[in-house]
Amino acid sequence: MQLLYATRPYEKTKGETDALYQKWRTHLRALLQKDNRKDFAKNVATMVKEFESIPIHDIQKPKVGLVGEILVKFHPTANNKIVQFIEQEGGEAVMPGMVDFFLFGFYNNTIKRTLLDGKLKAKIGSDIKIKFIEHIRKPVHIALKNSRYTPLTHIKELAQKASEVVSLGNISGEGWFLTAEMLELIHSGTPNIVCMQPFACLPNHVTGKGVMKELKRHYPKANIVAVDYDPGASEVNQINRIKLMLSVAHKNLANQ
Repeated sequence: MQLLYATRPYEKTKGETDALYQKWRTHLRALLQKDNRKDFAKNVATMVKEFESIPIHDIQKPKVGLVGEILVKFHPTANNKIVQFIEQEGGEAVMPGMVDFFLFGFYNNTIKRTLLDGKLKAKIGSDIKIKFIEHIRKPVHIALKNSRYTPLTHIKELAQKASEVVSLGNISGEGWFLTAEMLELIHSGTPNIVCMQPFACLPNHVTGKGVMKELKRHYPKANIVAVDYDPGASEVNQINRIKLMLSVAHKNLANQ
């Protein structure tokens, strides 16, 4: 997903990035069915190199970070194909990965132990799980770090950034992690952000909409819009809000 979204908007030959994505999707699915983990590091490195070798236009497009409630964030039907829309409007979609959401869940046991009434046993168990996952995806860290793509960030670093704006005691829903993702996007050069949530998702309204003013106070160039996705919500209103954010993004990029 990260390689696809960061390459497709700039490809010189239309369809080349999607073709490479489908090739790797088929290949990796076969490996998963065989439970063949031996060549994982080699495959990751090769995948990054192949996406990086696709000829691209030397142009700049506004990067638009996509964060929010996990279903709305990732499911194209739930978010009205927002990635496709952003690319059609001349932008690059940047969507933080799904694994970090589960790391957030594990790290919350450390927060519960520190701030609430969490058990030491749960904290230790979660620490082991985080170390195990980071060990597994170490080849991903290495491959991305040595490429033009954005490297991964450890969950502890994300928590540290979020703690400057909200209490880490916000663990309901996406909790402090939603704020952390927005901060990480801003720090990594993506000041334009769409924060998506279902209409009645109170935790996300608190740590999404609720922190926008504070984020803009810390980072005046942050261009953030909150969009509610619900069966009863107006799609036209959603599109107009995103278009307005994109017009500001294009203007800011032109003025750099």
